[in-house]
Amino acid sequence: MQKGKGRDMNNKRENLIVGLDIGTTKICAIVGAMTAEGLDIVGIGTSPSRGLRKGVVINIESTVNAIRKALQEAELMAGCEIKSVFAGIAGGHIKGINSQGVIAIKNREVTNEDVRRVIDAAKALAIPMDREVIHILPQEFIIDDQDGIKEPLGMSGVRLEARVHIVTGAVASAQNIIKSCNKAGVDVGDIVLEQLASSEAVLTPDEKDLGVALVDIGGGTTDIAIFVDGAIKHTSVLSLGGNHLTNDIAVGLRTPTAEAEKIKQISGCCLSSMVGKDETIEVPSVGGREPRILSRQLLAEILEPRVEEIFTLVNREIVKSGFEDLIASGVVLTGGSAILPGMPELAEQIFDLPVRRGKPTDIGGLIDVVNSPIYATGVGLVKYGSRNMQTRNFVIGQENLFDRVTRRMKEWFGEFF
Repeated sequence: MQKGKGRDMNNKRENLIVGLDIGTTKICAIVGAMTAEGLDIVGIGTSPSRGLRKGVVINIESTVNAIRKALQEAELMAGCEIKSVFAGIAGGHIKGINSQGVIAIKNREVTNEDVRRVIDAAKALAIPMDREVIHILPQEFIIDDQDGIKEPLGMSGVRLEARVHIVTGAVASAQNIIKSCNKAGVDVGDIVLEQLASSEAVLTPDEKDLGVALVDIGGGTTDIAIFVDGAIKHTSVLSLGGNHLTNDIAVGLRTPTAEAEKIKQISGCCLSSMVGKDETIEVPSVGGREPRILSRQLLAEILEPRVEEIFTLVNREIVKSGFEDLIASGVVLTGGSAILPGMPELAEQIFDLPVRRGKPTDIGGLIDVVNSPIYATGVGLVKYGSRNMQTRNFVIGQENLFDRVTRRMKEWFGEFF
């Protein structure tokens, strides 16, 4: 950063938004700056993640150290101090449900108060004590049998109905994420569902309107989000991901896990028909034995059944959601594992739909650095944060921790319209 622009930099710092993708294999901090032209990515920091399993924190100390390292790297690149982050949440504990609420409109014209009341009615569900609402996402409003309304304010009627998608998660998992961030020296501005964040970065408005399934294949989990008519209709999380591919390689080729990960990244392909018969790979052995030269076809034959299993489970989830006939624009794959050669081709065979890889779009700054499915969630968290900058900070250890979440969700109206 240039020295002569101290005041300028301070002004810019006010507009910085930081997304913190707390993943099973890596922790990624991405710094975005709001400019007149839009959102610029100005800093990025990554660190291997050792304290999570299947998207859930299992070792706070390791997680804190990894978060700290990623934040320091991002601070150095952006030339700023990070005080607050938008953190992602994932894991098998995440559950999404559709709900609806109905109220009578008092003065025959929809006001902000009516919108709040109908959302309260829609979220009046029996939620177990150990679970908490993370998001209430509006799908549509209905006024006197007129459906498909996105913006009900000022409209006249007698009866207002809201259809919403409610995402819940385990209280303990959310608290552990907040605690890890707080111990690393930053506040949490908001907790965001990871596939919701990824969708901000990689999906186009046309895809959301036409109907699309986002499949975010991370290290420990595969996150699914289905959009129809511009609104989120279904979310779910499968406890399968890229780490399972790495473990299969380690066992199948009898090589250490760290080497298996390198082999997957450099030579992996999940469609054996794409691999030449004479291609070979060098495989390190365990216990100091000599490395072996094996066929790359063998590696593809190990990966293909596991990727097929992941896609079959995703397809089953899409069918179970009841939206399989409505995702006309197909499937978008993102997340670190989506980089694996053969992924879209194999997915097309299983889903029988068009499939593409999703990379972050509509951003400026370090575009070439974050132009990969690996950074979809991190960039998406920044984009989500740029639309919700007024959110209050969470504080751990206070009884009103999740009162704040609820209050923040009552203010969703400003977030979506």
